[in-house]
Amino acid sequence: MVKNIDVFTPIVDEPEIMGQIAASNVTSDIFAMNVPDISGMLVFLGINTNTPMEVAEGILKGIKYFMEEKINSQVVGGHTIYSEWPMIGGEASGFAHKDSLILKQGVKKGDKLILTKPIGLQGTMAAYRTLKNMPEMLEQYSKSELQKSIDYAIELMITPNQNVVKTIHSYQDFSFVHALTDVTGFGLSGHIKEILQNSTLSAIIETIPSIRFSKELSEELGYAFDDCSCHETAGGMLIAIDPKKVEEFSNTLISNNVENWIVGTIDNIEPGLVRVADNVENVEIVKY
Repeated sequence: MVKNIDVFTPIVDEPEIMGQIAASNVTSDIFAMNVPDISGMLVFLGINTNTPMEVAEGILKGIKYFMEEKINSQVVGGHTIYSEWPMIGGEASGFAHKDSLILKQGVKKGDKLILTKPIGLQGTMAAYRTLKNMPEMLEQYSKSELQKSIDYAIELMITPNQNVVKTIHSYQDFSFVHALTDVTGFGLSGHIKEILQNSTLSAIIETIPSIRFSKELSEELGYAFDDCSCHETAGGMLIAIDPKKVEEFSNTLISNNVENWIVGTIDNIEPGLVRVADNVENVEIVKY
């Protein structure tokens, strides 16, 4: 049994969407250990006594929708408290044979790093809030184009990582996958550092796929971006792959409707070092 618990505060105002994001965030850590199915989720909800009932109901509806319709699982219970600050999350569980688990550590020199969602959620979602509260700060952007990036960011957060795991399990022998994690609060570079722990290896980021405008928004609104340390929420999977299998596996992911980018390489310059290449390729992802 693999279990995860995660609770955080809202980042969007729409209750059902926030419920989906919370469920995606909680279940992602189970998928990140190569567990293909979630047995169920226990919901935790902290709400202010003044919270309208339709808001609480909307959050629960969003969680239920994500669990049942997107990953074929279920809500099995939960707990609600009164809290000054809203808190949304819960606990998810899954089962897998111990030999099929893929941990964060295990990378080898020469491995290629695959990322399955672009980065830039922090800056983009800051723009979501700024557009509502201080739109004059973003008047240099086309509002309609910026809204498209915000909509894409939300779509990324409510998209489960389950198809990544099902793709791995489509191989009878997936020993070519050496390490696996999801990209969340520590950002891309932070989670690469995690997979380098207890090794003598380092990594170089050679390609940065990002949501359109997220680089500029991060710089203008005061968030890190260039060193890939910007925080993500319900981000993509980071996968260390044997270089001989990386192209084939990348294509298999695409055939299973999982976009992906080969973002870097494991080397041995200095233990634990993650650096961004001087000639890094910045790829803006536009989804309309």
